[in-house]
Amino acid sequence: MDSTAIDRFEANRSRLASLAYRLLGSAADAEDAVQDVFLRWQTADREHVEVPEAWLTKVVTHLCLDRLRSAQARHERAAGDWLPEPLLEGDPMLGPAETFEQRESVSVAVLTLMERLSPLERAAYVLREAFSYPHAEIAQILDITESASQQHVHRARRRVTAERRGDEVDPVSARRIVEEFFAAAASGRTERLVAMLTADATAVSDGYGLASRLLRYTTRERVASYVRAGFKPTPQKRRLAGGTLVFHVALVNGSPAVIAVTNDRIVGAVAFEVRDGKVAALHGIAAADRLVHLNRTWQQHKPDAPVLSAW
Repeated sequence: MDSTAIDRFEANRSRLASLAYRLLGSAADAEDAVQDVFLRWQTADREHVEVPEAWLTKVVTHLCLDRLRSAQARHERAAGDWLPEPLLEGDPMLGPAETFEQRESVSVAVLTLMERLSPLERAAYVLREAFSYPHAEIAQILDITESASQQHVHRARRRVTAERRGDEVDPVSARRIVEEFFAAAASGRTERLVAMLTADATAVSDGYGLASRLLRYTTRERVASYVRAGFKPTPQKRRLAGGTLVFHVALVNGSPAVIAVTNDRIVGAVAFEVRDGKVAALHGIAAADRLVHLNRTWQQHKPDAPVLSAW
């Protein structure tokens, strides 16, 4: 393959990775999909490809759809027992973030909600909301009619909007709320935690990657108890983590998050949804295979001072 063809692909790599990540919710799977596209680009009859960008977009989208429809993926994501792979602020895979819709489409909350959509609904929604494709182009990419594209986007948008729990808040305010919440959790003041939660607050956790199903909590009192127990230090937790933990507040997928680190290695992340100055939802991710990409970028990141350095 000549250098011009390679350069054309590389110019699209970040956009393709961002699209694949939104469709799959996994940085590792997104990277694999993009590599598969590159292999197909190598063997394609490129002289007959009129618009390379459109060709690459269609190929990566269909590769992702195949993955979403596979028996293995359906099993792994069954009954919602799946959480997306978190990405640190500034990660190129997060992609476009100029509009609210673009930022929302990559949040941990919306990526989790999109698991309830059909593969075609998810693809149409991402192409429209995150990449602003017109319905005519979405129809060509997905091999459906323009009317079907409109219907898929409408249904997806309605379901995502109906189930969202958080608002977009400025990073400074969000960080302050999360720091206060974390301070209350670390101090054991359960009543203060309850007061900082919305009436319909929820929490989801993968149980440090050890639970066979996601752990879910659906009342303020249960969420507060879960948070308090989770942040209470014990010798067993230190052994599980591999040492003494340090906690940082950072942005993950555009949302404030508490990052647990030991020996410069992330062992857990809790992403927060904030609404009306309170915490509306938490997503706890600690499965090692879900933190590989986050750890890779963390090594190049200069974190702020920890909110707790001797846990």
